[in-house]
Amino acid sequence: MGTTQVSVPRYQNFIDGEFIQDSSQSTITVINPATEEVISEVPNGTAADADAAVLAAERAQKSWCKLPAIERAGHLREIGQAIRQNKDALARTIVEEQGKVLPLAEVEVSFTADYMDYMAEFARRYEGEIIQSDRANENIFLFKLPIGVIAGVLPWNFPFFLIARKMAPALVTGNTIVFKPSSETPNNAFEFAKLVAKSRLPKGVFNLVSGAGAVVGKALAANPKVGMVSLTGSVGAGVAIMRAAAENVTKVSLELGGKAPAIVMPDADLDLAAKAIRNSRVINTGQVCNCAERVYVQESVAQKFTEKVTAAMKATKYGDSLHEEGVEMGPLVSKQQLHDVEASVAQAVKDGAKVALGGKRTERKQGFYYPATVLTDCKQKTDIMQKEIFGPVLPITTFKDLDEAIDLANDCEYGLTSSIYTQSLDVVMRACNEIKFGETYVNRENFEAMQGFHAGWRKSGIGGADGKHGVEEYLQTHVVYVAHNQPKK
Repeated sequence: MGTTQVSVPRYQNFIDGEFIQDSSQSTITVINPATEEVISEVPNGTAADADAAVLAAERAQKSWCKLPAIERAGHLREIGQAIRQNKDALARTIVEEQGKVLPLAEVEVSFTADYMDYMAEFARRYEGEIIQSDRANENIFLFKLPIGVIAGVLPWNFPFFLIARKMAPALVTGNTIVFKPSSETPNNAFEFAKLVAKSRLPKGVFNLVSGAGAVVGKALAANPKVGMVSLTGSVGAGVAIMRAAAENVTKVSLELGGKAPAIVMPDADLDLAAKAIRNSRVINTGQVCNCAERVYVQESVAQKFTEKVTAAMKATKYGDSLHEEGVEMGPLVSKQQLHDVEASVAQAVKDGAKVALGGKRTERKQGFYYPATVLTDCKQKTDIMQKEIFGPVLPITTFKDLDEAIDLANDCEYGLTSSIYTQSLDVVMRACNEIKFGETYVNRENFEAMQGFHAGWRKSGIGGADGKHGVEEYLQTHVVYVAHNQPKK
């Protein structure tokens, strides 16, 4: 009583080129993690919504794949330009629903537009083969063809860029796509859909259905008309997608969790190492799968390095970047994420770790904030060194020599990214050959390039993204044997 109901934007699913009323009539509320206010409502989609989107994508794919690849690339460039023209509004949308600081959100939007252009260039670059035959008067051709309908399941940490990472290579190679955004951060995907609706992209090539992963995600993965499911998310989500896809033996491409080790050798530039590791830990409030998640520092430089990295972490200013100056770190994405990070730190202390910095939630009255935290004396077999934190918490332990450092780094169920700090080429080359991770960064922060290949080992995933190898994920082969026995006259 006595309060006024403030209306918030309510989005609709985008299927076959139209925004439509969802069948469930129920919605998911989206919360601003900096203020804890409701900022939108999105459809709590059903399996029927997912199936309708897949049917639309299947119909569209039949004509889409017949367009010359260079024409498909033109559509990607048009959308990339629309992203640039709406950069400010898109960046603010990301900040409001995800908590990312504004400068990083602006980088994400710009990088997404550039990624559209980059993948459009593959229209003239992906190619098949002609293979030598063992028989006379025969040629063997290997064609690279689209898979068909792709289902893209998006995460909440870089939700806008991941649209392009999945959509651009899928579309340029002749596939169509259906997306399910994260329920924490769906607004940016719906704003993207508005740009698509205004573009010349044919109806049904891009579709968007929001809802629970256990409903919409499962329906997409289990649909026999889906040729591949590309998911970025947790290991649990990846396992669920694999189970749903198994019935139809549907291809899956999974980018899952990470627990990136950072090795600091005694000859390392400690100032560089402290800055790079700190940057790799606090970016997006530590909610990045390739963040530096655990540090191994050689005993002789452990005290000096720990002092430097602790000072760097302490200098990190957190807050709401839309209303405060100089903010480098925003809130965690949700109340649940805040609870999980708190629980991880509490368990680490119980397991014997010492808090050198931070270690408890902030005193701000609103928002899911957690300060930069440094833990020392961490034990290798404890959860803080084995399980993903996804928050601004840096656990540190020591090692005696390179043999031990490599063994400790590899002692993990994840295998996405890693890093090493040293001035020795011998050490670098040995680490490159023995560290069992999809990526290794030497004397720099953990952040990949669009022309590289982002792929994990072990529980960090199956398949990969970016560069020419990422394009290959969205293609399948058709080998044709042509015997030509017409005698020469």
